[in-house]
Amino acid sequence: MQVGLQAAEKLAKEGIEVEVVDPRTLVPFDLATILSSIEKTHRVVIADETHQSCGVAAEIAARIAESGFDKLKAPIRRVSTLDVPVRLQPAARSPYRPSESRIMDAVKAALA
Repeated sequence: MQVGLQAAEKLAKEGIEVEVVDPRTLVPFDLATILSSIEKTHRVVIADETHQSCGVAAEIAARIAESGFDKLKAPIRRVSTLDVPVRLQPAARSPYRPSESRIMDAVKAALA
């Protein structure tokens, strides 16, 4: 997700280093790479363009909780599309989707 990389660049300018992992596929799901990242950072922020409830981020968070909960020093943070009806026009969807600022806020909250 390009917005995640852009948020990571801005956070780096603030002295906050993050590791961006893009699993690419859900089946098969590369849980090992994600758990390896969590072993280094001890935190996770999941950015996903599906809805927060019952979305991809929720499934990834569940898998992390099942397999890597003991490695976390902070709660899992999710930045997803808000749980509201979304119009089909791309411009109308923008305010509800993950943004750089929402991702940056979630990373900062995970570090607090």
